[in-house]
Amino acid sequence: MARFDRYLLSQLLALFGFFSLVLVAVYWVNRAVGLFDQLIGDGQSAVVFLQFSLLTLPNVIRLVLPISAFIGAVYVANRLMSESELVVMQATGFSAFRLARPVWYFGLIVSGMMLVLMHVLVPESRSALAERLEAISQNVSARFLKDGQFIHPSEGITLYIREIAPTGELLDLFLADDRVVEQRALYTAKKAFFARTDAGPKLLMVDGMVQFLGPKGQLSVTRFADFTYDLAGLMAEPALRTRSMAELSTPELLAPTPALMAEVRQTAQNMLFEGHDRIAQPFMALAAGLIGFSSLLLGAFSRFGLWRQVGVAVLLLLVVQAISTVSTNVGKDVPGGWMLAYAAPVVGIAIGVFELWLTQRPRRVPKLAVAT
Repeated sequence: MARFDRYLLSQLLALFGFFSLVLVAVYWVNRAVGLFDQLIGDGQSAVVFLQFSLLTLPNVIRLVLPISAFIGAVYVANRLMSESELVVMQATGFSAFRLARPVWYFGLIVSGMMLVLMHVLVPESRSALAERLEAISQNVSARFLKDGQFIHPSEGITLYIREIAPTGELLDLFLADDRVVEQRALYTAKKAFFARTDAGPKLLMVDGMVQFLGPKGQLSVTRFADFTYDLAGLMAEPALRTRSMAELSTPELLAPTPALMAEVRQTAQNMLFEGHDRIAQPFMALAAGLIGFSSLLLGAFSRFGLWRQVGVAVLLLLVVQAISTVSTNVGKDVPGGWMLAYAAPVVGIAIGVFELWLTQRPRRVPKLAVAT
């Protein structure tokens, strides 16, 4: 690799890494706030929050990389133009396509990162995240162990626990069962424990009392040394988990079987489009980098900067993103629509190449007015 290529590529990668860290942090904090409220509000620990945050990172990075590639290319091109480095290289005989060669290397490197994310890390993280969500939804402690507040785990059930001891004991438990209209049952116990059995989850109450209020207002009280309350009726039976389309591997999406289509409840067209979209989307990073760099080459050196060219680059990137959105909406509904998955990357790369070609054309110099 030539010295100029190494120099420009190092500049692009350094700025790309910086902007990627910044954007990932912004995206992650934005999502982590809602995730924190949801998990901590449901009684989960900080460890669970950290696990969920890490599992969401691959998808966040996937969304950020094309934007970081575009910003990095624009920033580097603007700086080199303002410092006349690109002007000097052009004066030595470098064409626009020669100047853009490191940008191609840069775009392919970022596309390679996205290929790993799209085909390996994102599906694996989505699958692990779904499994953790299922485990938490079946965790009795996460749903019931909230001390100091009245909770309603099921319709007609009210539960209160004064304190949860470090050993897991539930101190001073109150449970009201109003599921039967004609009869209300109130359970109180000094201590209680949750236990899982073959017959389902149980609540073991120790040293307590149960009060039954009959339909005619009669009250019966029974004291007990220990009592077992069946929680199976309060919890729905866990259904067999089925994968979503985002959890499937790319070969499974490209060759959908009837069993897979039934599992994810998707048509063959949707699955084919998703598989080809995973192949095409990484090259959006290459298109974004080319558009950002080549757009700034269209402008000549100016002390006032290249803000007009930057605006053109942003507008062109928005056009490419709009093509991607339309292709996604249309491609999933028409036969052979998977080919539209490649429309946005191809158009974006074509725009970048066309802009490089435009810079090769001789510019018309305005004629100076002759004084009379």
